[in-house]
Amino acid sequence: VQLVESGGGLVQAGGSLRLSCAASERTFSTYAMGWFRQAPGKEREFVAAISWSGRLTNYADSVKGRFTISRDNAKNTVYLQMNSLKPEDAAVYYCAAGGGYYGTDKTKYDYWGQGTQVTVSS
Repeated sequence: VQLVESGGGLVQAGGSLRLSCAASERTFSTYAMGWFRQAPGKEREFVAAISWSGRLTNYADSVKGRFTISRDNAKNTVYLQMNSLKPEDAAVYYCAAGGGYYGTDKTKYDYWGQGTQVTVSS
C-alpha cells in the first residue's frame, strides 16, 4: 500500500488545517488507518486512528476535541481535520495503514506515508 499525505503548511495558532492521505490500493477499505506526528528531537507519537469502517475512532488526549479523523473509502482517502491548532502541534504528520489495528502502537502499523509538515506560528 502506498500512502501519500498532503495538506500540511503554515498556520497561525488557533487556525485550522485538513490533512489528507491517499492510498494506492483498492483494498484501502480493509485497513484501519492512523495519523502520527513527529517533532524535531522527539519520538513519533500517536495522534488519531480510525477503523476500516470508519465507525470507531481513537484519539490522543492531547488532540481530543480539536482534531477529527475521518475516511472516505470510495476515494481511498483518510483525513485529519485539525482545529484550534497550537504551537505544540507543529510536526511532520504521517499516515499509516494498520490492517485491523487502530491503536496507539506505531509498531503495529504496516505501511507509512512520507509525511507532511505542519508549522504553527504563535
